[in-house]
Amino acid sequence: MSRKTWPGLPYPLGSSFDGKGVNFALFSVHAERVELCLFAPDGQRELERVRLPEYTDQIWHGYLPDLQPGQLYGYRVYGPYSPENGHRFNHHKLLIDPYARQLRGMVQWDHANFGYRIGDSREDLSFDPRDSARFMPKCVVMPAVESDPAPKRPEIPWQDTVYYELHVRGFTVTHPEVAPELRGTFAGLGSPPVLRYLRELGVTTLELLPVHSFVDDHYLQQRGLRNYWGYQTLNFFAPELRYLSGGDPSEARQFVRAAHEAGLEVILDVVYNHTAEGNQLGPTLSFRGIDNATYYRLRPGEPRHYADSTGTGNTLAIHEPAVCRLVMDSLRYWVEQMEVDGFRFDLAASLARGPNGQFDIYSSFLAAVGQDPVLKHVKLIAEPWDVGDGGYRLGGFPPGWAEWNDRYRDTVRRFWRGDNGVVSELATRITGSSDLFNRCGRRPWASVNAITTHDGFTLADLVSYNDKHNADNPHDNGDGTDHNFSWNHGVEGPTDDPEILKLRARQQKNLLATLLVSQGTPLILAGDELGRTQRGNNNAYCQDNEMSWVDWSGAAQSGNGLYAFMKQLLQLRKEHVVFRRQHPFTGHVIPGTDVMDVVWLNTDGTSRMLSDWATADDSFIAFMVSGQAGDYHVSATGERSAGQSVFVGMNASSEERELWVPDCGLGTLWHVAIDTCRSEHVQALVACGEMYVLGPRAFVLMLSRANG
Repeated sequence: MSRKTWPGLPYPLGSSFDGKGVNFALFSVHAERVELCLFAPDGQRELERVRLPEYTDQIWHGYLPDLQPGQLYGYRVYGPYSPENGHRFNHHKLLIDPYARQLRGMVQWDHANFGYRIGDSREDLSFDPRDSARFMPKCVVMPAVESDPAPKRPEIPWQDTVYYELHVRGFTVTHPEVAPELRGTFAGLGSPPVLRYLRELGVTTLELLPVHSFVDDHYLQQRGLRNYWGYQTLNFFAPELRYLSGGDPSEARQFVRAAHEAGLEVILDVVYNHTAEGNQLGPTLSFRGIDNATYYRLRPGEPRHYADSTGTGNTLAIHEPAVCRLVMDSLRYWVEQMEVDGFRFDLAASLARGPNGQFDIYSSFLAAVGQDPVLKHVKLIAEPWDVGDGGYRLGGFPPGWAEWNDRYRDTVRRFWRGDNGVVSELATRITGSSDLFNRCGRRPWASVNAITTHDGFTLADLVSYNDKHNADNPHDNGDGTDHNFSWNHGVEGPTDDPEILKLRARQQKNLLATLLVSQGTPLILAGDELGRTQRGNNNAYCQDNEMSWVDWSGAAQSGNGLYAFMKQLLQLRKEHVVFRRQHPFTGHVIPGTDVMDVVWLNTDGTSRMLSDWATADDSFIAFMVSGQAGDYHVSATGERSAGQSVFVGMNASSEERELWVPDCGLGTLWHVAIDTCRSEHVQALVACGEMYVLGPRAFVLMLSRANG
């Protein structure tokens, strides 16, 4: 006897339990029929197929009375299989609901996952009738969300934010204080010892590598590897199953709440630019089989192939209203239901491409985000580029967005490596990159500054390798960038040479100190404070092993003093508003004072004039910011707070420098807070106008202090 099916409603999309039954709704413009497939609890046995009876406004829908939460399901979508016209319907393939909140099981690779016959001379123009159901995850009908009160969000002001980029699994999988059954999961990341460590370190905001459900690429599984980073998204709502200790997606929300109670924000690295289905030779898992011609950008005049600005084989057509709606619904879901505090958008330039394929600051996606009443309260960060034509858009995103600043990263790396010709750009980068962001009222925090991220060398490897060493990846060392601006300091990789080890440790401190005194929003890569190494691999996307995991051994934590040094830097940044300006530097006298907002200095203590930059020493830079400028912090009631003056000197030369410290006002001394060439425990005082010896490859930071 066939199951009773009512017409139901076209909204909300996905499966929705109302206490009596379940409504199903699936968007597809070009489908001819949609069947709902119900599965037994083991996910293997298909119990029945129900044809969705109604089609309203391009949405197929139906209501099944008496169906309960926990029911497993998937879709089969009928329509033309005509790749040359952009259509790839194949009802023999079970498809994931794009709006599923939970998945059960993982993709098991088989030829049946593909809509065409692998090995056929016609390739994707052939048709494969094999059933893929037993190789596919199943969607789970979720109960209605309970509206229990959430703890108050930390709401860290932008100028006070310090990002800490981490991997849910890799951060805790070896942590000795996390219960073994919780390691590598949201529950483990939200455990008291982990949150205590993060809080005590001094970061404010956790940036998680992708946690949406993703796929382990077939070619990786064949080599015994996995898609560790997670940039092959299968579904934009369901949390990745391997990060859930008990399979319940609410574990992700419980982690966010635990982080909030510890005073930490949580933002997600999200991948809306492409999916795991790849190019025309990829599998049929969800979007391709639901409506390929709508969900993906196809080449004009050649719809068999994909317009790929992401380098992954496909690009989502977010200029299409229904696809934009999917992304917006996902973002709101993660803010309202999972309670996260913001997003970092992978390859964000692809999201802002219009119907003609060109980047457009007025694109439908950027416009939708800009007016959304939910998203206006969260942090939005763009990776402001992709691999398509005109895809490098650093500084080109709208007001309200922050952007990853790779020019900051490269300039700081090149300076400390000893490259020529970068000192003037370094001045621009460490003072907030106003050449890129000082427009439309954008603030210095719009520049997200990092020395290292997941994509590239770790901090320890940056000072230990001249070249990438990616032989453990399946690409014959052809993957990963060759432009690392790194320096091994004399030996490639590990060494027992005490002088090289000492210099490497100092250079790591120089890089971190530069990052944390720069204007903008700093981002720290998890484990850098513990000296984490990937053995020279600068693209460890497939290394779910000790190469990528954070090492929590006692030896790693005692290491070279980086952990204590980073804590000290983060505490200094927190205590002194001079490092967290709300307005860009101008290089002019602050109105109402006789003080310039920033003064660049020569080694003799004199101000560096504009004409001096052309002949400036490429290995030295110094500047002073006066605490009397009164422009560092403005309270909600309009009160201005001046802070201590700060003097910074950076020497990338192999020779020491005699540096004359500037005058910071009558009756004051300079307190040496940081000198990477000396012990961090030395509390030296220097009088204004005195000579100070700055060691080779060294960074010094002094704070003004009243005499007596």
